[in-house]
Amino acid sequence: LICEAYDLMKSLGMGQKEMADTFTEWNKGELDSFLIEITSNILNYKDKDGYLLERIRDTAGQKGTGKWTAIAALQYGVPVTLIGEAVFARCLSALKDERVRASKLIKGPEGKPAVPNKAEFLNHIKNALYCAKIVSYAQGFMLMREAAKDFGWHLNYGGIALMWRGGCIIRSVFLGNIKEAFTRNPQLSNLLLDDFFKDAIVKNQNSWRTVVADAALWGIPVPTMSAALAFFDGYRTERLPANLLQAQRDFFGAHTYELLGQEGKFV
Repeated sequence: LICEAYDLMKSLGMGQKEMADTFTEWNKGELDSFLIEITSNILNYKDKDGYLLERIRDTAGQKGTGKWTAIAALQYGVPVTLIGEAVFARCLSALKDERVRASKLIKGPEGKPAVPNKAEFLNHIKNALYCAKIVSYAQGFMLMREAAKDFGWHLNYGGIALMWRGGCIIRSVFLGNIKEAFTRNPQLSNLLLDDFFKDAIVKNQNSWRTVVADAALWGIPVPTMSAALAFFDGYRTERLPANLLQAQRDFFGAHTYELLGQEGKFV
């Protein structure tokens, strides 16, 4: 998510010092976290040849924790879409040679990204990052809750949030808000249903939609921000088009279906 925010800033022509200052400012508010802090430090870092970041090859490695999470999500049938997309984004980054060739052969939208008010758009990016971060944790806790059911665990979800805040790469002020949510309701089924997070995401969703829409029009990939938004819209939708999907499954393979109002009876 932070890499996508950085990429959007670069597309607007921002220099590293300006981007670093933006992340420093963001670290004073609701996005206060270890990762935002070090992003500012990285953007500011210079060696004898100048700023280092732009000279680092854009291929990300991985040790498997994201992949492990995505595999577990598929095994338990939990839509941890954001982490899945983050893993695939790393995989795509590893196709460096292919991307270099493709960049010379496949053209995207014409023109350069432009906004009427840069300060306002940066605020949109900040809000989009915050909303997507909420979804990331909501999905992660959904996965833990599903695994707990399967294994008969009694997990202290608020305590888990505080453990992460105690010292790890995802350490952030945000985790305290999660602890408070589970203190308010230990049986909370999804962070998106807690008043604090629900209000935050509803209040900032227009920024989120603006960023994802503009990125699509500009041809800038934002796989995790957009995956998070699609999940949010799916989760808050009473009726999804899966009725057609189930009808197709039954038409092809006699998988059966349930009728509304007759749940539990398979036709």
